[in-house]
Amino acid sequence: MVNSTRRAARAIAAFVVVVVLGTAGYFVLGFGLLDALYQTVTTITTVGFREVQPLDSTGQIFTIVLILCGFGTALYAFGLVLETLLEGHLQHHLERRRMRREIARMTGHVIVCGFGRAGHAVADYLVSEGRQLVVVDRDQERLQNAPYAAIVGDVTDDEVLIGAGIERAQALIAALDSDADNVYVTLSSRALRPDLVIIARARADASKAKLIRAGADRAVNPQLIGGRRMGAFALQPHVAEFLDVVMHDETLDYRIEQFELTNTSPVAGKVLANTSIQSSTGAKLLALRSADGRFLTNPPADTRLEPQSVLIMLGTAVELAAVRQIVGGASASWLSTKDHGAESIRHSH
Repeated sequence: MVNSTRRAARAIAAFVVVVVLGTAGYFVLGFGLLDALYQTVTTITTVGFREVQPLDSTGQIFTIVLILCGFGTALYAFGLVLETLLEGHLQHHLERRRMRREIARMTGHVIVCGFGRAGHAVADYLVSEGRQLVVVDRDQERLQNAPYAAIVGDVTDDEVLIGAGIERAQALIAALDSDADNVYVTLSSRALRPDLVIIARARADASKAKLIRAGADRAVNPQLIGGRRMGAFALQPHVAEFLDVVMHDETLDYRIEQFELTNTSPVAGKVLANTSIQSSTGAKLLALRSADGRFLTNPPADTRLEPQSVLIMLGTAVELAAVRQIVGGASASWLSTKDHGAESIRHSH
């Protein structure tokens, strides 16, 4: 595309040079400036109008040379310009078709609405975790070099969300620049997919409650989280760095994962002491979240593991894989609870 544009620009420049030289030649032959330009254009384009004024033999020879050089140059320039226009349109059309086919094959992917700084960071993290995603933004320049499946469009339009595969998506992250847009996207997404996990960005704390009421599973204020992390690094740098490394450093063997217990899980309904979740795997049970959203940190041995509760485990990849075998399912990548007001943290001693 770039090479075609450059060739077309050179051809247009050559055509302009021929017009200037032809005008100068007729001007030297005694034509007025406007008449010289008119005679040059009609000659190069082979329109066939009569000469503005009679030509002598020198003028006729000059006209012959101008026709041979000018017509070829004009034809070449026109062809390259047409090729560039068609190539750009065709390439854009083919790219859109390829993107639609790629998205149509996705299942369980994540839709990221908005590709600003927050959306870019979200997309990079999801890719580092091996997740498929579709980025949607109304600004084409933002998506110009995005290395992910991307759609240019207004995410407040239901058709754009459908085009992003919301029917098959596992989660949607609303990271638009305004809270009003995030509320609208949340409402639309919840109407299209009642069971979809929706994480929404809140620029103001007052907007978090509105986003939750609109249907978001989580409302996140990046500035607030960033400020708290900076404060944590100032007061407890080792703790903050440990959590940061465990959650985000791919080179470290240890990681934290969550496991949701289904009704069919082999350990559902059992007391923690009667399972081998920790003893046989080596993984550490940091906390348990009950079905009603309450956290229990360092759960005692007599804790009953109810269905729909979530285990938050720390361990190596091998240890966590062993936990996955015991609980009878894959780790839950997204934790969704609606009753955020009921959340509490209870410490066990």
